Amino acid sequence: MSSLIMTLPNSFPAPRPQWLSHASAAVVTVALHAAVFGLLLHGWTPELTAPSSTQVLKTQLVSLPAPQPVLAAPVEPEPTPLPEPVETMVRDVVEEPQVDPRIEQHRLEQAELAYKRAELERRAEEQRVKERQRKQQLERERQERLEVERQQHETQRREQLAREARQREQAAQAEAAAAAERARQAEAAAAASRQYLPIAKDAPAYPQRALDKGIEGTCTVSYSVNPQGRIENPKALDDCHPLFIRPSLSAAKSFRYQPRVIDGRAVSVPKVKNTFHYRIQ
Repeated sequence: MSSLIMTLPNSFPAPRPQWLSHASAAVVTVALHAAVFGLLLHGWTPELTAPSSTQVLKTQLVSLPAPQPVLAAPVEPEPTPLPEPVETMVRDVVEEPQVDPRIEQHRLEQAELAYKRAELERRAEEQRVKERQRKQQLERERQERLEVERQQHETQRREQLAREARQREQAAQAEAAAAAERARQAEAAAAASRQYLPIAKDAPAYPQRALDKGIEGTCTVSYSVNPQGRIENPKALDDCHPLFIRPSLSAAKSFRYQPRVIDGRAVSVPKVKNTFHYRIQ
């Protein structure tokens, strides 16, 4: 504890009011409480230490009479009133609290850990955003690929249907052409066969000698049909039994045919064959 004695002239201003010093002390106290509360919010844990002794500085103000001013002309001095005694003001000097280095180091470590956690969370959020964007991109690509495949499948299906329709049409056309060709051939064959259809055809007489002996057989006769439909040059072939040659030739000569007509003209038809069958009933 120390004391300070100051000699002030009469012109020293009046002492500050006492309430002002109390207000200053209250402001300092509130500020300290706010600082401690902020440290507690940031994870600071106070450590119990022995309270340090507070140094108090007391000052005492003493007013002394000011020296008489030197006047140019001697004047009669006026009585100088004695100054009223000034109360001694004692101020408590509060020292700022000393911060423990360990507490400061712990606070810095907590702040660094909080920063690292925030940085990790930020990076994790960025990674999640990137992953979500990547999944959305993959989903869009999958949808586009499915749409392309669907369009390709639809196109292939339409092409397949078109090919099948063309094949059915071609098959129908081929069937129609084949039917027309068959009809034409049948018509041509019918027309050709009509040229060989006999108009009159008598059966030969069964030879009596063959009948008596019970002989059966066949005889093929070859001949030509002239433009008038009559038989020319009938000949018995080698398969004829001698007993059946004469009746077969006689029967063939009596045949009448519809002549063949080519380009509007009747023509001869050579090598027409007819087989006679001789059977005893």
